[in-house]
Amino acid sequence: MEAPKDKRTKEYKEWKAKHEANQNKKGVGDVIETITEATGIKAVVKAIAGDDCGCDERKESINKLFGKRKVLCLEPKEYNYLKNVFESKGKIDPVTQIQMKAIFERVFQLKLTSSCLSCSFINGVYNPLKKLYNA
Repeated sequence: MEAPKDKRTKEYKEWKAKHEANQNKKGVGDVIETITEATGIKAVVKAIAGDDCGCDERKESINKLFGKRKVLCLEPKEYNYLKNVFESKGKIDPVTQIQMKAIFERVFQLKLTSSCLSCSFINGVYNPLKKLYNA
């Protein structure tokens, strides 16, 4: 029996791989740890306070407070829909705005509260989705 074929496009698979690589970037706590290691501060703290100095717990707490928000990956249908929208460069009708808003809310895990979508559409929905698509 032959394994089922993956029907996603090569272009989408490449985009998804780049997206997942970007999601593994460090949070603020990891950046601070890198700096303290490079400057020798971490070694001094460990020498004084011992191996259990609380650095790992602080790093995780800082990452939770100031870490990078996880952006979900576009589904193949969403990716293709946005590709058509961004490549058409035409006027975006209300139906397209609603569809893009739904994609935005799912991917960025944010609920938009404005009842007037056209007021904030370009900066609030269109630009972030285009940036994600182009990433």
